Amino acid sequence: MHRSGFVALIGRPNVGKSTLINALLGEKVAIISDRPQTTRNKIRAILTRPEAQIIFIDTPGLHKPKHLLGKEMVKMAGSTLQEVDLVAFIVEANERPGQGDRYIADLLNAAKCRLFLVLNKSDLATPGQLARNSELYTELCSFRASYALSALKNENLEPFLLAAINHLPEGPQYYPPDLVTDQPERFIISEIIREKIIMLTRQEIPFSIAVVVEEMKLRENKNLLDIRAEIFVERKSQVGIIVGKGGTLLKEVGIQARHELEGLFGEQVFLDLRVKVKRDWRNREEELRRLGYR
Repeated sequence: MHRSGFVALIGRPNVGKSTLINALLGEKVAIISDRPQTTRNKIRAILTRPEAQIIFIDTPGLHKPKHLLGKEMVKMAGSTLQEVDLVAFIVEANERPGQGDRYIADLLNAAKCRLFLVLNKSDLATPGQLARNSELYTELCSFRASYALSALKNENLEPFLLAAINHLPEGPQYYPPDLVTDQPERFIISEIIREKIIMLTRQEIPFSIAVVVEEMKLRENKNLLDIRAEIFVERKSQVGIIVGKGGTLLKEVGIQARHELEGLFGEQVFLDLRVKVKRDWRNREEELRRLGYR
């Protein structure tokens, strides 16, 4: 019997959903940072084994939205509940359920999904905390099973993975066995660039940037991939923060992104980054559609 299906990872921002996706696949598929709302789109990550193919869906963290982009992110995460075979509710093992967790639990109960509880960051919890918090979460939802693991430390992932496989229906491979995501190359490139900006900047910048790959082509007669990407910010004052004194920060973003892209594509990359102002883009429907968030 070969099993296949879709497993959604749902939880508050910054509980480690993207880190868990990358740990389960053994390679980087989703960008990660310690900033909430880093994930803005549904990321499909494909794990293929001889006996099964699981498509994990990393969703934006469910939160109270403050702008139109936030509303679209929450809508995207909520709609995923109706499209999958199994939902894993990801929580922090060392934290009691908060208001945000209760809000998600209400959504999950209303959706009547097959549910797993995944207590991530178990390396930060004492045995007493783990037992207490597990009990508190099971009072909120009816789970088929619960698993304590550490995505960051790569600990206890296999029991969760095997149980997820066993809860999937019999079915064929949906994707070729060597494919790890169905995201287009331009999306992956823009996410890598955005990740480097998030890592290198502070203040409100990570929340107000968007990256679009405008051009991507192989240079004629050379093993060189030309990529031109535009970084959008909401205010003119943010351009200086992104660029940095004498262009140093933008240059470092380019160096780090180019290094990762060359490893991804297996060829040299010339990366042309430009910063532009697109005022209040997070609240403008036409801009969200153009930037791929609708």
